[in-house]
Amino acid sequence: MSNTPGGQLEQAIEDFAEYQRLVLGRSEATIRGYRSDLRDLAARVPDFAHFTLDALRAWLGDAVAAGKSRATLARRTAAARAFSTWAAREGYLAADVAARLVTPKVGRHLPKVLAQDEAGELMGNAVSPDEKHFLRDSAMLELLYATGMRVAELTGLNAGDVDLSRRTARVTGKGNKQRVVPFGHAAADAIAAWLDVRGEFPPAADENALFLGTRGKRIDQRQVRRVVERASQVTGTTGLTPHGLRHSAATHLLEGGADLRVVQEVLGHASLQTTQVYTHVSAARLKKIYEQAHPRA
Repeated sequence: MSNTPGGQLEQAIEDFAEYQRLVLGRSEATIRGYRSDLRDLAARVPDFAHFTLDALRAWLGDAVAAGKSRATLARRTAAARAFSTWAAREGYLAADVAARLVTPKVGRHLPKVLAQDEAGELMGNAVSPDEKHFLRDSAMLELLYATGMRVAELTGLNAGDVDLSRRTARVTGKGNKQRVVPFGHAAADAIAAWLDVRGEFPPAADENALFLGTRGKRIDQRQVRRVVERASQVTGTTGLTPHGLRHSAATHLLEGGADLRVVQEVLGHASLQTTQVYTHVSAARLKKIYEQAHPRA
């Protein structure tokens, strides 16, 4: 190991990242976030001898003084705690020094949630350069709203992951965990129409990909976000993102009477607590409707 300032930690951070990837199956986005935070820590803490609870608290204190968001503080705390647990198990530390590090509570800021009629209008208003792109974009909008899947899950879909006869999609979520999600007739019809013209795109670099970009490669997340944004501008629901469609799908399922655990399974949440935020959204919408409709509200 290197004896340069931060060198010992930097090498351990790379080993920790490999552990997160190969053993725990963490997503690349999570690993990048952990690595970035821990490298920032390594610039302050030269080696494991200086890796103490006080040093970690001072590091987080500097982040507070610099005006970092509560979400950033929570992420840094999670990175330090995960790294500390791993380092103790590997023998770098005599004890898990970050176990008592408190994670700041982060307020939930939900994106825009569509009304059900707004969602219906959005589905038919993809803004596309030609018919084949319109069919692709419409299928993506329908599938995002029908399943509540994440944009990364949509772009990762292969054609073989979709069963139109059963109207289900096999989705690979965070940590490479797979789940089977149902969708309705509208999404099935839109996907079938897209598959009819998919061959008109250039030969695919990834022939398995369900959705293709203009050049025939697997569509990327940025393109999907543009599709959602353009449709939202036409329908007057500006500021909508694919994540907003995910929140809308969850909210509408609950408003329709779906059980909370069913919504948890559909969305691929590891914890029911994550899904419970939608009960607050639905309650707020119910209160608004009540106040508009009841004569003595």
